[in-house]
Amino acid sequence: MNLADHRVLTFDVVGTLVDFEQGILDAVRPLAPAVPGADVLAAFGRAEDRQQRLTPELPFTQMLEPVYERMAGELGLPPGQGPALRASIPRWPAFPDAVTALRALRTRFRLVALTNADNWAAGHFATTLGEPFDDIVTAEDAGVNKPDLRVFAYCLGRQSVHGYRRADHLHVAQSQYHDIGAARAADLRVCWIERGHGRPGSGATPEATVVTTPDLHLRSLAELSALAAAAR
Repeated sequence: MNLADHRVLTFDVVGTLVDFEQGILDAVRPLAPAVPGADVLAAFGRAEDRQQRLTPELPFTQMLEPVYERMAGELGLPPGQGPALRASIPRWPAFPDAVTALRALRTRFRLVALTNADNWAAGHFATTLGEPFDDIVTAEDAGVNKPDLRVFAYCLGRQSVHGYRRADHLHVAQSQYHDIGAARAADLRVCWIERGHGRPGSGATPEATVVTTPDLHLRSLAELSALAAAAR
C-alpha cells in the first residue's frame, strides 16, 4: 500500500493518540493502590464491552460513570467515583510520539479525528495533541459509537463536502474491537497501530472476537510518519 495514494487520514483518538490507559490508572490508583494495574485495565475493558452493548448510542466518555461502577463492583473500588474519572480526561496524556508525528503528517494529509468521545472530551484531546485536526467527528455528532458503520458513513459524508472520496481515506487506529474490522467493513483502507504489541490481553480495550488483517500494520505513530515521509 502506498501512503501517497491517500489524502485523508482519519484517526481513532482514545488509545491511538491519547494514552487512555495511563489516564485511567492515574485516576484509579489513589483509590485502590493495592490493585494491580493490569487488573484495573482488564476490568475496565470488560465493563466497557458490557456498557457498549447496553448503550451503543452513548459516547464513550459518557459511559465512564457506569463503566466505573461496574468495574468498582468487580475490583472492590469505592463507589461513586465515576464523575472523577470523567473529570480526569483533560489530564490524559498523549502518547510520546503523537504530537510530533501528527504535526509532520498534517503537512501531507488532511487529518480527521474520528472518535467515540463526546464533543467536550474531544476538545480536550485536541488541546492535548496540539490542535492538529482539520475536522473532529465525534460519537455525539454521529449519534452512535464505533464499531457501528454509521459512524464511518457520517465521517465520509462530512469529508465529501470538501471533495474527498472514500478512496482518499486511510483509517488509523489501535482497536481491533472498535475500529479495524469496522473500517474494513465500511470499505476503507486501514492502518493498525498496535500499541499493545507483545503485551498479553487487550488492556483496557474490549477483546475483539475476530482479528482483522489491516492494510498496514505498525507499532507506533512515529513509524507511520516515517513511512509518509519516505512516500512523499
